[in-house]
Amino acid sequence: MDNAGYATLTRQSGLLAEMRIVANNIANASTGGYRAEGVTFSEYVRGLGSGHESLSMTRAAGRTTDLGQGPLEQTGGTLDLAIEGEGFFLVLAPGGERLTRAGHFQTSAEGDLVTPEGYPVLDAGGAPLFVPQGTGPIAVAADGTISADGLPLGQIGLVLPITPADLVREDGVRFRADGGTVPALEARVLQGFLESANVDPVIELARMIEVQRAYELGQSFLQNEHDRLLSAISSVTR
Repeated sequence: MDNAGYATLTRQSGLLAEMRIVANNIANASTGGYRAEGVTFSEYVRGLGSGHESLSMTRAAGRTTDLGQGPLEQTGGTLDLAIEGEGFFLVLAPGGERLTRAGHFQTSAEGDLVTPEGYPVLDAGGAPLFVPQGTGPIAVAADGTISADGLPLGQIGLVLPITPADLVREDGVRFRADGGTVPALEARVLQGFLESANVDPVIELARMIEVQRAYELGQSFLQNEHDRLLSAISSVTR
């Protein structure tokens, strides 16, 4: 295979990876708190010696996460919470502390504030939040302070990753911040709201069509190269 063929193959591999990401974004367009993904491409250039042009290839170097605000939907749920601005809720998953924008919370049988999966929601100091059952109206202030009957119970932890680029996605709505976190001082909590996915289905569908056409163009080139080589071999062996 010549250099053009190798370059096209690497491009096809990157386009396939991008198609998977676009499809996953579309599939999670209705998942609350989901953060849209993207792919970054890098160029690999290698010299082929004196008198030869260099060989350039592309590859899908990594994934990016769109941290932009998603639409806020009013639900009226007492423990439905959304973050306005930059920041994440802090929860304790089996693997350790995780960040999420999905704020559909509830109380466990023991009275802990938890996610639908049962993971404890943590306060500003990294401890689980306790919400006694049978108490009066639960109110959540803009700074995350939870109170019952006007008495404060604790403050929901709102954090920011120190290095957003180092966020590691563990599933659609939870992330690991290997670089550490800092308090999200500018974020506001809205009670009775949930944040929808920050995915624009129209843009993602247009992106899918663009990637598909680019992939088909690459396949057409590879097929033409294949036919050309077969024709050349056939002519030589006659």
